[in-house]
This record gives sequence, C-alpha cells and structure tokens, in this order.
Amino acid sequence: MAVNEKGILNRLYFITGCMFVFGLAVMFKLLSIQYLQGDKYRALVDKRDIQDITIPANRGNVYANDGSLLATSIPKYNIAIDAVTSQQKTFEEFIKPLCDSLSGYLGKPSKYYEKEIRRARLNKNQYYLLIKNINYTDYVRFRNFPLLERGAISGGLIVEQKTKREFPMGNIARRTIGYERFDDEGNVTRPGIDGAFGAKYLRGTDGKRLKQKIGKNKWKPLTDFNQIEPKDGYDVYTTIDINIQDIAHHALLKQLDKYKAEHGCVVVMEVETGEIRAISNLGRTSKGRYYEKLNYAVGESHEPGSTFKVMAFMAALEDKVIDTSTIVDTKKGRKLFYGRYIHDSHYGGYGKISAARAMEVSSNIGLATIIDEHYSGNPKKFIDRIKEWKLNKPLGISIIGEGDPDIPEPGDKKWSKNALPSMAYGYNLELTPLQTLAFYNAIANDGELVKPRFLKAVKEFDKEIETFDKEIIKKNICSVETLGKVREVLKNIVVRGTGEKLYSENFSMAGKTGTARTEYWMKDWEKNKRYVSSFSGYFPVENPKYSCIVVIHNPSTEIGYYGADVTGPVFKRIAQKIYTDTPLTNEINSLEVKSASVEKEYDAFYQTARTYKTIMPNVVGLPAMDALALLENMDVDIKVKLDGSGVIKAQSVNKSEKLKNNQTVVLKAS
Repeated sequence: MAVNEKGILNRLYFITGCMFVFGLAVMFKLLSIQYLQGDKYRALVDKRDIQDITIPANRGNVYANDGSLLATSIPKYNIAIDAVTSQQKTFEEFIKPLCDSLSGYLGKPSKYYEKEIRRARLNKNQYYLLIKNINYTDYVRFRNFPLLERGAISGGLIVEQKTKREFPMGNIARRTIGYERFDDEGNVTRPGIDGAFGAKYLRGTDGKRLKQKIGKNKWKPLTDFNQIEPKDGYDVYTTIDINIQDIAHHALLKQLDKYKAEHGCVVVMEVETGEIRAISNLGRTSKGRYYEKLNYAVGESHEPGSTFKVMAFMAALEDKVIDTSTIVDTKKGRKLFYGRYIHDSHYGGYGKISAARAMEVSSNIGLATIIDEHYSGNPKKFIDRIKEWKLNKPLGISIIGEGDPDIPEPGDKKWSKNALPSMAYGYNLELTPLQTLAFYNAIANDGELVKPRFLKAVKEFDKEIETFDKEIIKKNICSVETLGKVREVLKNIVVRGTGEKLYSENFSMAGKTGTARTEYWMKDWEKNKRYVSSFSGYFPVENPKYSCIVVIHNPSTEIGYYGADVTGPVFKRIAQKIYTDTPLTNEINSLEVKSASVEKEYDAFYQTARTYKTIMPNVVGLPAMDALALLENMDVDIKVKLDGSGVIKAQSVNKSEKLKNNQTVVLKAS
C-alpha cells in the first residue's frame, strides 16, 4: 500500500511540475507579445480593422454620333447610421428631427424609426441600414437630414456607393460597345469600345478613404473627407449612328432567324471618312435566340469566297494582263486545274465569256483561269499586288481583338500549284469582314483606302481631350482607269448579274455576292454541308455615301445558302431603309412637331415609372427597352432577364406583387 501511495504522489508531483512549466511558458509568451512584439501585432490588428478603402471612380459614358447615350455608369447608394458614435447630447438633440425626416421619406411613423435607432444605440450597433439602392438625388437629400448632416464622426453617417453599367439601347451594338472584363493576368478579355478605351479614357482614377471595420464586410468612415478624391473617367463619343444601327441590327436579325443561321454580322461605313455608322454581331444560342455574342466583324478571319474575286480581277486589270473584254473559256462549268476540278454553280457552265461577264456571273472557273494563266509563272507578282493593298496586314483599328489576315505565298506550308487558282475565287486565304469592307470602301471612295474608325472624340464634360480624324492607309489603290472598270462591273452585278434580284429602280447599289464552303475538310461535309454567304458593296452608285458588308455563317441549306438569297436582301433592306428613314440630303426639317399619340404614350410610361417603386408593374405591351428602364430604376435591387426583343409579351412576376432585393424578373418579348 505504501508503495502505491508513493507512486501516486510522484505522478502528482510530475503533473504539477508540467503545469508549472506550462504556466511559465504562457506567462513568457504574454510578456513577449506585450513588450517585445506588441507593435507588430498591433499593426496587424490596425491593418485588418483600419484600411484605406478604394472608392471607385465613375466610369465615363459612351455616346453615339448624335450624342445619344449608349453606355453609362449609374451610381447607387446605401445609407446607414452608426448609432454609437454620436455624443449623447448630440444624439438626443437630433434623433427626433431625424426620425421625422425618415418618416416623411420612407412612410413609416416617426416613432418606429426612433425606437429602432435607440435600440441600435443600446445594442452598440455601429451599422444600422436606413435605405438601399437610392439614386444620387435621394442620396443628397438623405445626407442633409438632421444628425446625418453632421457627417461620419459626429453624425454617424455611413455611405456605401456602387455603380452599375447600363446600356440604354439594350442589345443594339452591345458587343461593339463591349465592357471591361479581365482574365487572371489582368488582360482585357471583352473586346469593344468600353474595353479598348477603358484604361486610357473611360476608367478614371479611384479615390481612397480611411475606414474601420465594424462588422462582417461593413466599414465605417473614420474621416468626413476622402484622402484621395476619385476622378471620373472621360466620355467617349463614337461614330455609331443610332438610326442606321437600329436598321442594320434588325435587318440582320430578321434574316438570321429566317435561315436558322449560326451567326452573322453587318457593318455600315461612311465612304469618305471611314466612320463606322453601324455594326451588329449576332450569334445563335442553344434555344434559337440571337444576341451580341462575339465581335465577328472585327475578330473572325475566314475564307471570303467570291467577294475576293473583285481583288483578283482588279489585280489583273491593274497589271494590264487582261481587259474587261478579254475572252475567257469557262468550259461547261467544270475544269481541271493541277489534278483538281473547279466548278461553277451554273449547271452546264457559261462557255466563252468576257472577263467582265465572268465577274457578273461570279464564275469560279473564269477567275481561276485568268489568274492561273497570267500569274502561274510568277505568283509573287500577284501576291505583291495584294500586299500593296495592305490586305496581308491587320487594319490596326482601335478595338481590341482584330483578326489577322492570312495571305499565303510561295514557300509557305499551305502553298501548292492549286493555291493561286483557289485564291482567285476566295479560297486558301483569310480576311475579316471589316478588312474586306475597307477594300470595297476604297473602290467607292475613288481609290482612297481609309482606316475604319469607331471614335470621334474624347471629352471631359464639354472640353475636348482628344479628337480622331480620318486616317489614310493608301492614297490610291489603283489607276483611275482600272477603278472605273471595276465600279462598272460592280454596278452590273446588281443590274444583270448574280445580284439582279436586288436591283431596284428607286435607288442604286453596287456590290458583289459571295458563297463559300466552310469546314469542307470535315469528313461529314457531304452529309452536312456548311456555307458562308456574303455581300459587300456600296450605295448609291453615282455618288457613294455608305459601304456595307453582310456575312452570314451556316444558313440552313434546306432554305438557301447563296449570297444573293441570304445576305443580299439584308444589304438591300439596309440601303432602302437608309434612303427612306435617313435620307441622303443636307436639308433639315423642323423638329417642332408634336404627336398626340406619342405624348399620350410617354405620359402613361412616365406615370407608371412614378407610381411603382417596389411593386411589380404591368409591363406587357411595353417596348423591351422601356420595360428594362422602368424595372432597373425601381427602389429594389432586382435582376432583369430579357428573353427575345421587341414588345413584352409576358412577365414572370405578376402585376402588383411586392418585389424583393436580388429577385429575378424574366421578361419574354416577341
């Protein structure tokens, strides 16, 4: 028994000794933290709880050519109060006047707000939310309320600001306007005007303000003023014409839907200046809807097909190896070139025809024969002519993401004896739609090749920071004689050639149709044929004002795929609408015109916008853009998804239902 007691005592002594050593260690650590490392840990606490918080600058606006707003950043504010910071005397003096002001604005009794704020003060609540998502006008009104007007330190005012990028024109030109999004390496991944000029002009300079963390993701200002004031970004004025953009967008959308095509683009450019008046890029979703998916016009290089025949034809004319009357034998629509047959679309062929007629009927054999016969011995001569027109280089436009052209030459991996005749009718090379259009624009512009331009000016309010003028790439692409012959052929293509379906006595057009096989190297091509349809040209013929290109990928072959049928009507519709809706004249009619129906419609919309703040209105029957504007400016932070375009046919939330923050409202449009 004595032995056991002695063993137990030894264990107790050992445990007591360990606890004593552990206590000494804890004491030593506390003293070390307090006196030796105290400054270090206090700095870490300060860094964690007190920081210079970034105040985002307001992003600059993007405007159309006429000053219409295309993109803007709308500031929204959350207002809260630190119920603890005010001195007791100050708090008691101003609490009732503050609650009276809150009652007058928010609607609940003054006693309700007084009870809630006093409870927050009693509970040491340093963040009591008063209101969310108010606009700047209401924010100014709020910060002038009693107590809050004394600022962050004396009055406990807490202001949280966020900005939301809005697009007043909806999906029209949305992809071209773009927005800034970054990858992991900080590179802009969304090409467009907003992305291209974000860093230089639109983004502005962020500010700084010292704040203290008072709760989960809640920060309270420690000063009434910013250490660094944010500087708003500059405003960018584009060359986009809202009327022409609307015409181009809907003309393309209608044809894509009709032919169930994969995607397409259209660009309208002012001939003399190179200013882009309209650009639309629409891609098909899995549900069969179309939206501005990618900037195909700028970034997608592909084989242009027959629209390149104009370049080949011009090269032969300029080198004087042919004339428009030169006879070329197109056989019976099938001819062997270096072990490979080239076909014409016309069954039975065209026989012996002039070079000009070969262009009018878009004979693949005709152009392949001309180029092969006169350049096969020296293909570099043909390639050098193409290079002289800068077709082998990007245009160097301001928007990020321009596709690279691909013009092969002898010595390249893809060069063969068949390369030259293939290039003559637009295969074995690649261009973007915008690069093709720039060349056609030069034909319309008396031979002067100008760089396509998206910007007119950058401004800070009314002060011009920078202006953008016409930039000439090449003064003359060819002789006056060659230019005249090419323009005559382009006119006749519409009058009596592949584009004769587009001819109209009311207005004149000139251009070239194009139909190219795509993905023809795929094994399933014969079972699932895929084409790219295009039309590029200008109007009016006599004094060209606008050039235009339309490209549509993978139209349904069951409906049609030739350029004259698929893209030509889009070109004609655009030209016709510009003639009727935007007459080519310098006369300006008076704008002092009143329409009773328009004013009645506006009054009804305005009254709806004033009435509904948190209650779901009935937006069925409203234009999509009006419905979006109404819902996105309500006093609740909701998400609006638009399915389709045009007029609203259905809404996911019933009329008169109370909306909640972060709720999603789906609008279906025709």
